[in-house]
Amino acid sequence: MDTNTQSDAIELIRLADPGQGVTVRLRSIEPTLESLGVRHYDAEAVVTSGFVNGTVYLGFDSEDLSDWGRLLDAIEENEQEADLDEPFTADWPRSGRTAYLRFIADDPYVVEVHDGPSTQIVVSVPLDMGEEWIAESRERLADARAALGAGTEDHHGARP
Repeated sequence: MDTNTQSDAIELIRLADPGQGVTVRLRSIEPTLESLGVRHYDAEAVVTSGFVNGTVYLGFDSEDLSDWGRLLDAIEENEQEADLDEPFTADWPRSGRTAYLRFIADDPYVVEVHDGPSTQIVVSVPLDMGEEWIAESRERLADARAALGAGTEDHHGARP
């Protein structure tokens, strides 16, 4: 992990509270590979806190954009259900191919950054998420889709 940053990078994901956060920034809006209609992109997951700061490469593809929208929907549905014994947990992008984020919808929210295929280091970041974080995340997703030329999908990943 390194701490080099790009101040003008497009943020796909920003989950933060006043003290710490996890961000996924696009390294480029140009795909690194396109195969069978699926575009592959380079990004980086950035952890910032008073305790640890770091950056790790994270690759994702155009299908993962839709998965992120569906994950936001699932978290929102989960928040509306009461009496769940186990917190909602999901990985983005799908684990195994690259570094990935694990979302644990608990109180507080926890975002784990897994560098599974490389160093196998995991950084766990508890976050006190504000009420508007899902709406803000959907706006960021729409902005990223537009920048990547995939802006015709709604937040559910469906094309009109």
